[in-house]
Amino acid sequence: MRVTFMGESGRGVVGGAKPFMGAWMLLCHSLLTVLLAAVAASPLNNTGPAGCRAKCGDVSIPYPFGIDPGCYLPGFNLNCNDDNASGVPKPYIGSVELINISLLSAQARIYNDISWQCYIRTSHDMSYMLRSLDFTAYPYRFSDADNKFTVVGCDTLAYIRGQNQKARFCESTCSSSDSPTNGSCSGIGCCQTTIPKGINYYAVTFDGDLKNSRVWDFNPCSYAVLAEVNWFNFSTTYLTTADLLDTEGSGRAPVVLDWAIGDEPCEVAQRNRDSYACRSEHSSCFNSSNGPGYLCNCSRGYEGNPYLPDGCQDIDECTLKDEYPCHGTCTNIPGDYICSCPQGTNGDAKKGTCQGSRSNPFSSVKLVIGIVASTSFALLLLLCIVLSLVRERRKLMRIKEEYFRRHGGRLLLEEIKSKQGLAFKVYTKGELEQATNNFDKNRILGGGSHGTVYKGMLNDNHAVAIKKSKIIDDRQKKEFGKEMVILSQINHKNVVKLLGCCMEVEVPMLVYEFISNGTLFHLIHDRNRTSHVSLDARLEFALQSAEALAYLHSSASPPILHGDVKSSNILLDDNYNAKVSDFGASMLVPKDETQFATLVQGTCGYLDPEYLQTCRLTDKSDVYSFGVVLLELLTGRKAIYFEGPREERSLSSSFLSAMKEDRLLQLLDNHIKNEMDIELVQEIAELAQRCLNIRGEDRPTMKEVADDLDRLRKFKQHPFLQHNLEEIENLLDKPSSYIKNETFGCYSIEKKATLDIECER
Repeated sequence: MRVTFMGESGRGVVGGAKPFMGAWMLLCHSLLTVLLAAVAASPLNNTGPAGCRAKCGDVSIPYPFGIDPGCYLPGFNLNCNDDNASGVPKPYIGSVELINISLLSAQARIYNDISWQCYIRTSHDMSYMLRSLDFTAYPYRFSDADNKFTVVGCDTLAYIRGQNQKARFCESTCSSSDSPTNGSCSGIGCCQTTIPKGINYYAVTFDGDLKNSRVWDFNPCSYAVLAEVNWFNFSTTYLTTADLLDTEGSGRAPVVLDWAIGDEPCEVAQRNRDSYACRSEHSSCFNSSNGPGYLCNCSRGYEGNPYLPDGCQDIDECTLKDEYPCHGTCTNIPGDYICSCPQGTNGDAKKGTCQGSRSNPFSSVKLVIGIVASTSFALLLLLCIVLSLVRERRKLMRIKEEYFRRHGGRLLLEEIKSKQGLAFKVYTKGELEQATNNFDKNRILGGGSHGTVYKGMLNDNHAVAIKKSKIIDDRQKKEFGKEMVILSQINHKNVVKLLGCCMEVEVPMLVYEFISNGTLFHLIHDRNRTSHVSLDARLEFALQSAEALAYLHSSASPPILHGDVKSSNILLDDNYNAKVSDFGASMLVPKDETQFATLVQGTCGYLDPEYLQTCRLTDKSDVYSFGVVLLELLTGRKAIYFEGPREERSLSSSFLSAMKEDRLLQLLDNHIKNEMDIELVQEIAELAQRCLNIRGEDRPTMKEVADDLDRLRKFKQHPFLQHNLEEIENLLDKPSSYIKNETFGCYSIEKKATLDIECER
């Protein structure tokens, strides 16, 4: 294998508009080659110092790996042991068998044992084999890009835990309506999920309570393994047999490890030349993308092992015609080659366009220009740079046009033209860069796993919020333009207005109206706040947010599901009016012909438990998340909070337990307790309790939630009418604790000297 160049810039003869410019443009090329040299990787597995074993059995061992003392860098030592079954030696990292090593990709592949649990019908007992791998003492990390956690079984839930990482789970189910399919691993009989980035330890566990006897009867075994992405192909026979294991109850799969040198970045490692691993004169350093440490590559035009002195050798491109074409005179130079047309012709010899020169009475002009060019070297060099920049600019424009087309930009422009009065603009990348001072970190308003929000100032001095997302699903790209038209028509006083987008980048950017007073989350939970938030204000925030969500569910066309309702996605404007945001933060995906839902991963503490079971987002999922926001307003606590020094609590679980045990007062915010409006608080709490029903169909709609909050707000705003308790009881002939006048819609307040009646007018 040979080194692959990272693009064509600066390689070969640069053809000019005039034939006589060829020789001097060739000189420009040579100079630019030095200026624009790029790093490329070498796939050659050069061995280490003299006397070191280059192989263990059939596996090549390139330095910095090694078997014998003095033949490896710290942490890269291997064992070479005889295999009793085959009689061929095999390399091991500790006790784990090594498959192969790649210097080019900085990866190693190993065998990983499969974890399993099986039901023994004869004894009605369970047998387990749970696996783990620990590379905390080695410079290896499990590749998050090349591995997936795979689980096979019916009604099987398995967890993968990394060191100091929250567990990730994968659940596969089986039912009569959804049958497993060969080759499909999407949750029916088989599921796959990604792993956290940069982990070097993992362990597998099963949820033993998920299966029932019916499932165990036809699916006796469940499996879980971290394995290479392309290794596994699901077969339905795995559900009824133990084909994934051998006769001894073992099975294994390949897994990919990323590796790096040390735990320092290049700029630090290069200071100590004794320990610096990039030994070759023609090597360069770059930082690892999957954790600490760095890696080495041979420079462009060289190949070999960059970890060895003289390990990177010059490539003779002139002998490799297939990889480095030249239809003329080829001259090898260190790190590159020159390909020129034969004497008397001009053109591009690499492309095979050399042609004979026309008869020209002024051919002596070539000589004159050559003499002038020799005295104008700096000017020609500048010209070469300009030409290169122009070409790169054109290339960038083509890329922007491709992104714009891919994201449906033309469709969006047509829709904007057809809908008169639609206040929506398609911005250029340059406009948004200028508005944010090239996305200066001082302009950051907030951010998370999906992207970063910047404050921008447009040319008309109009402030906006610009969301720069990190990723976009390939399925969303085709529908992006259509979805922007839908979102741009959302018009509600309590929904953040989407003003426009930028589509000439790989991941489109969204432009929203700027909301100045932060989020409801910061208002509730800011410990430095000196003034308290009254119950009236909390009720108003809840009502405005509920009305916005009800609008998205019921009045938008088509209806829109938010999918990530939380207090940090509710913004406050200059007058402290609530505005729901991020309803289009991820792209919209069609659920059917009439409804769209936001593609989300959700936020811990707000996630609908029914969504976790079914992976199906509904309008009742938003209702559940809004119920958690109501709890934050009532209690002043976060969705996930800490009761003691280390004990983590779920606010929704704590609230439901408190309601069941009549301990609501213990959870309430002290400021609410001081307002002595406990009956109103009780009604709000009961509304939150209905929103948090486990079954989505038992929850109210967002329209019903908004109506209930509006009724409670009107009760709070109207003055109390003082009546004699005895007269009211005689009039309605009911005890005071149960008085309800259906005609006037009035409710009594128990345990007071006088009866306060709240009436909704």
